[in-house]
Amino acid sequence: MKHLLKNIILKKNLYFAKAKTRGKVCGFMIVEILIAVSIITVSVLAAMAVAQKSIYISRQAFHATQAAFLLEEGAEAVRILRDNTWTNISGLTAGTNYYPTFSGGTWILSGTADTVGIFTRVVSVANVNRDNITKDISSTGTDDPGTKLVTITVSWPEGGVAVNKTLQFYIIDIFS
Repeated sequence: MKHLLKNIILKKNLYFAKAKTRGKVCGFMIVEILIAVSIITVSVLAAMAVAQKSIYISRQAFHATQAAFLLEEGAEAVRILRDNTWTNISGLTAGTNYYPTFSGGTWILSGTADTVGIFTRVVSVANVNRDNITKDISSTGTDDPGTKLVTITVSWPEGGVAVNKTLQFYIIDIFS
């Protein structure tokens, strides 16, 4: 009987020892699961942030490329106007904003604002002076009616901020 009682006590102690170990293992597994879930969550959130930033940068580059093409098209429109007749250019008021528009099979510069998608394109002209001696373009001197400084600006909203790209060039009455 003593021997039987001893075996029962040993089995109970062994059972409680296994239960304590099992509890520690279960607790450790829960901690491992929490750590794994945290790592996966942080990884997914980081990947989403990178994807969002890359989409934003891609959109900015796309808009900048579109603006560059609109600047080039605006310059070509002014050259076409000059090629049609110099009075299309010489008749423009210096410092006034004009908007290039394709109408009736050719370009015109209108006083009415015109947008292309999200872009606004503005053309302005300035008078040009030439040095009386060297005939070089200068800030002082005699007004040259056969030369104008053309400034084309394309602007658009990007992330709540207005972005501008500008192109300046001289246009000359080459047909007179």
